[in-house]
Amino acid sequence: MAKHSKKILVVDDEASMREMLGIMLRRDGYEVVEAMDGQQGCELFRQGEIDLVISDISMPHKDGIELLCELKRLDSEALVVMMTAFSTTEQAVEAMKLGAYDYITKPFKTDEVRLIIAKALERSSLQRENIALKAALDERYSFSNIIGKSPVMQRLYSMIERVSHSQANVLICGESGTGKELVARAVHYNSPRKTGPFVPVNCGAIPENLLESELFGHEKGAFTGADRKKFGLFESANGGTLFLDEVGELPLAMQVKLLRVLQEREFRRVGGTQSHSLDIRLVTATNVDIEEEIKRGGFREDLFYRLNVVRVDMPPLRGRSEDIPLLLDYFYAKQTGEKQLPIHGEALRRLLEYTWPGNVRELENLVERCVVLGWEREITLDCLPSQLQASADSNQAQLLAAIPDQGFDLEAYLADIERALLLKALEAQQGVKKRAAELLGISFRSIRYRLAKLGLNGEDEEP
Repeated sequence: MAKHSKKILVVDDEASMREMLGIMLRRDGYEVVEAMDGQQGCELFRQGEIDLVISDISMPHKDGIELLCELKRLDSEALVVMMTAFSTTEQAVEAMKLGAYDYITKPFKTDEVRLIIAKALERSSLQRENIALKAALDERYSFSNIIGKSPVMQRLYSMIERVSHSQANVLICGESGTGKELVARAVHYNSPRKTGPFVPVNCGAIPENLLESELFGHEKGAFTGADRKKFGLFESANGGTLFLDEVGELPLAMQVKLLRVLQEREFRRVGGTQSHSLDIRLVTATNVDIEEEIKRGGFREDLFYRLNVVRVDMPPLRGRSEDIPLLLDYFYAKQTGEKQLPIHGEALRRLLEYTWPGNVRELENLVERCVVLGWEREITLDCLPSQLQASADSNQAQLLAAIPDQGFDLEAYLADIERALLLKALEAQQGVKKRAAELLGISFRSIRYRLAKLGLNGEDEEP
């Protein structure tokens, strides 16, 4: 009989009843612990994770009703089934009112007991899933630990929800530290494949000579040192999602093999002749411009089209500065359990002005640094790393030095800055206005208006 990985506590002062139930439940694959009275049963419940308690009502020292009340005090979700003689069913009804799941009347049929146990454990699993779902929904501005309330992040959440329910391959593009793996996990755990494995692979971290064996596995004797058969990461991800991070680092020879796997939906282990079918959802990520790599000859165009069925662009932190206070509080809570990071207004202003080349990962490291150094009572300007202070001081000094004694045209100065930022964003996004707008944290309509106002308007692409 298959193991159920569930532990059941049987509490009864009659040794024969404990033995009979123990034999039946162990045959059904459950782990069973036994107690001779309510007092011992309570002690065993405290010691380990018990999935279900089956307890007699009439027992010395501490009867079943007292045990039930004690268990409910310890764990309000405790799952308890009571056993009672026919003449004392009134007590069983009382137990139901106190929170027991069900009761069994002695003598009972084993099939009846099996059915009640199966239903009780099934309900318990559903309750745990509902609790987890509610906890997730309570995170108002988060999506699988992706934090943000800015418009660009709300669009990202919407994209994840739409993509998750399909089987299409997903390519996640963005700078290092923007949370590409978090998005990949969100796609998996909000998809029909969520009960299957999620297997992350960093393509750049595996030596080229080991890459094929790591991805596809190998047969015994395939090469020197292959003393046994090994399952690869593709095979480990069967039924779930395989996440290839930094897919742009794959050598061209491996790109050819990956393309064949995606086309045929099957693979061979290194040294093997038998093809194995594959059932995976492929999610890939990169921080390089793959279109530029294709022009350079470093990435296959046909593979790119296979991977880029749905593209998700991760916004850099500098393009969504309004999310920084949320992220500060989130990382502070992870470190300390406290809800809000106390930070001085000037220090926060510097954080909002900073360009964050390391993105969210750099911000998380900053919070951890402040906590480790004991500065979490209040983050002041002096607590910030030198690169934040130097950057802010330099920007401020340059601005003040640019103001002549006779004054200057502020509107023209601001227009020049706006023009420079718009052109830089367009250049970074290959002239695509929609992506440039997201980079700057503004709407497509806003960037189109600003470009027209500055005489920079070109042909519009679809938003």
